[in-house]
Amino acid sequence: MAVGAGGDNCVAVKLAAHLRTWVLVAALTALLLAIGGVLGGGFLYVFVAIAVAMNVLVFWFSDRLALAAARAHPLSEHDAADVHRIVRELATRADVPMPRLYLVASEQPNAFATGRNPRHAAVAVTSGLVERLPRDQVRAVLAHELAHIRNRDTLVCSFAAMIAGAIAAVANILQFSFLFGGHDDDDGGPLSWLGVIAAIVVAPIAATLLQLGVSRQREYLADASAARLLGEGRPLADALETLEREARSRPLHVNPATESLYIVNPLSRSGIATLFSTHPAIEDRVRRLRAYDADAAAA
Repeated sequence: MAVGAGGDNCVAVKLAAHLRTWVLVAALTALLLAIGGVLGGGFLYVFVAIAVAMNVLVFWFSDRLALAAARAHPLSEHDAADVHRIVRELATRADVPMPRLYLVASEQPNAFATGRNPRHAAVAVTSGLVERLPRDQVRAVLAHELAHIRNRDTLVCSFAAMIAGAIAAVANILQFSFLFGGHDDDDGGPLSWLGVIAAIVVAPIAATLLQLGVSRQREYLADASAARLLGEGRPLADALETLEREARSRPLHVNPATESLYIVNPLSRSGIATLFSTHPAIEDRVRRLRAYDADAAAA
C-alpha cells in the first residue's frame, strides 16, 4: 500500500526541493563568479564557463559521479535477494520506482541515495550494512534512503557535494599558485596576493555553509518520512545509534565533499569539527524518532 501523498504534503515537499535546488545552482554560480571577479582579468570568463559546465554535469550525471566517488558496484539480486526484496517493498509503499542498487566495499555500515529524480535514482549500501546489521535496522536505513528519493532531495544533496568538491579544488589550486610564486603583487595583477588569500579563505567556508544550509534539514525530513513509511521510528533510531558507533570505530575514507550523501557522517569527527558537520547530531535525530513513537502511542 502506497503512503498517502496528502499526509506528507507531497506537493509542498516537491516545491521546496526544487527551490533548494535552484538556490544551490544560483549560489554556485554566484560564488564562482565572485572568485573570478576577485582574481580579475580573464578569470571571470573562465569561472563563468566552469559554473555552467558544473551545473550541467551535476544535473545529468550526479548519480554516476557519486557512485564513482564511492567506488560502488552494481548489487545484483542474485547476491543480495533480501536487500532487493526490502527495497522493492519500500519503493511500492513510497510510490516511487525501484531504484538501482549498488554495493560499496567497506566494513562500516552506511548508505546513501543519489540521482536527479526518482526515475533515475540509485541507492548504495556498504557491505558492512548488509552483513553486520539486523534486518529490521537494514530495512530502516533503506527506508531513510527511499524517503530521500521520494522527497526529491537527492539532487540537492548531489549539488551540495559536487559544489563543495569543486570549490575545495579551486581553493587548493589557488593556494598552490600563491605559495609557489604564481601571484603578482607588484601591479595588482589577476593573481594579487590579497585576492588569492580571500578566495582561499572564503571559498571553503562558503561551501561548508551551503552544505550546512540544506543537509541538516534534509536529514530530519528523511528521518520523519522514513518513520511514517515504516509505521514507527524505533528501528531507524536503533539503526542510527548502531551506525554512529560503527562510524567512530571504523571510519570510511571518502572525499570530505561527499560525506553529506551518507545517512551518517562516514568520517570520524570530534570536538569543534562536529560544529561543521553536514549531519545533525545523532542524539537529536534519535530523540525526534523516539518522540514520533511516543506521540503515535498517545494519539
